[in-house]
Amino acid sequence: MGTKPTLHEVAAAAGVSLASASRALTGRSASPEMVRKVRAAAKRIGYLPDATARSLRLGGHRQVVFAVDDIGNPNYVQMLRAIEEELGDAIRLSVSATGRRPDQTVELIRSLSMGAGDGLIISPLRVTPALRQALAETVVPVVVIGTLHSDLGIDNVYVDSSVAVGMVVDHLVAIGRRNIGVINGPGNTNPGAARRAGFAAAVRRHDLHPSESLQITATDFTVSAGIEAATLLFTRAREDGEALDAVVCVNDLIAIGAINAAMRLGLRVPEEIAITGIDDTEMAALYNPPLTSVSLQSARRGRLAARMLRERFADPARPPQRESVEATLVVRGSTMAEAS
Repeated sequence: MGTKPTLHEVAAAAGVSLASASRALTGRSASPEMVRKVRAAAKRIGYLPDATARSLRLGGHRQVVFAVDDIGNPNYVQMLRAIEEELGDAIRLSVSATGRRPDQTVELIRSLSMGAGDGLIISPLRVTPALRQALAETVVPVVVIGTLHSDLGIDNVYVDSSVAVGMVVDHLVAIGRRNIGVINGPGNTNPGAARRAGFAAAVRRHDLHPSESLQITATDFTVSAGIEAATLLFTRAREDGEALDAVVCVNDLIAIGAINAAMRLGLRVPEEIAITGIDDTEMAALYNPPLTSVSLQSARRGRLAARMLRERFADPARPPQRESVEATLVVRGSTMAEAS
């Protein structure tokens, strides 16, 4: 095994002084252009920050961070289990719940470049210009689970969630539902934008014409936000005389909130209102009625991401990998009373 590139070599590759290279990598008193130049050079020659290199020389464990917006979401819990299993005992895994502040995620990525960890698996709800820049500049290996432009040159596992919405609309139409509403998540998130587009395409394909009053945006991807949004949806439908017979919810938590709201209002699921989710989390099968949902293969995406990271550790210079995962519809009792 050859020697690890040094900070002196980074400085030489970037054409800057040793002091400038140090400041750029630690984020101290360096211009954005200097940071970009130095971190690009570090990435190109395979430089590892001092804390990481020291850990590897001492035979210590690698430290990998899994960063998500909400670690309480069961979708991410499934990913976490698969990542931990795939990485194995030789790699220590920590979890960072970055919340809804994009700058918190950017701060985490920059801290890794300064030696706080050896690698990152991230599943961001929002990909802002600042996050894209931080991902492009970081000197540690990164795998993104989610939609990402390929020009960043980062390992990526993704699923087309707009297709998932199309699957549930196809299913609802096949069982005779025509007046279909939707509860989406925040539109400034990747899932919200993709699933809104998927619903629009599906209703066009089936020549459906849902009114604007039947298209609701929840404030978050949570059960409580689902209850609030569904209560508004059902109230509007009654006031407007809409014969609402199905609701597409863009994740399982919102869907469970919608079932809860329907029952509070005396609506029978699925006899009067069919309700669908997306993610096929463990609670989808356990809820009453069991939830029809689309699996986005959370565990498989986590496992693939962890495998990509291990392969990146083994060969830092290999070309960026991108792999897609297929969504699958799972039909249960929230849409068909006799479903098992």
